[in-house]
Amino acid sequence: MATRVLGVDPGLNITGYGVLEMSSSGPRLCEAGVIRAGGAKLPIEQRLDAIFGGISEVLASYQPESVAVEQLYSHYERPQTAILMGHARGVICLAAIRANAVVHHYAATQVKRMLTGSGRASKEQVQLAVQREFQLDAAPEPPDVADAMAVALCHVYQNQQLQL
Repeated sequence: MATRVLGVDPGLNITGYGVLEMSSSGPRLCEAGVIRAGGAKLPIEQRLDAIFGGISEVLASYQPESVAVEQLYSHYERPQTAILMGHARGVICLAAIRANAVVHHYAATQVKRMLTGSGRASKEQVQLAVQREFQLDAAPEPPDVADAMAVALCHVYQNQQLQL
């Protein structure tokens, strides 16, 4: 069986994901999409349950060996956001470990730098880099999908560098 990586861009409303499969010719996109957690009006417990359920389904379907998750970025003016996002990352990590996948964490700046050459790349630049990498007709939408695919690619490229 080929090695698979699940990339995840955590969000309490929209969580992006992308599943890549490694082959001799490089990474191949298996599936990418979003898990919609129902919106900000729902209690956080229900949104976390939706994220856990959605990620668990993807893990069961594709059985990736690794899960690459974007790390939190906390702005000093909005510490509450980081705390809430930590809940989403927590249920994603829990689902991964229950599926016997190894979890890896990558900073957004590291992902952007590896794909675009700049750690401060815009969402549009990441979308275009992912579109180019997989020779897609259009940039992945919403940007959460491209971010998840980018995290997975970062993991793939990071491991290739370690093996050299």
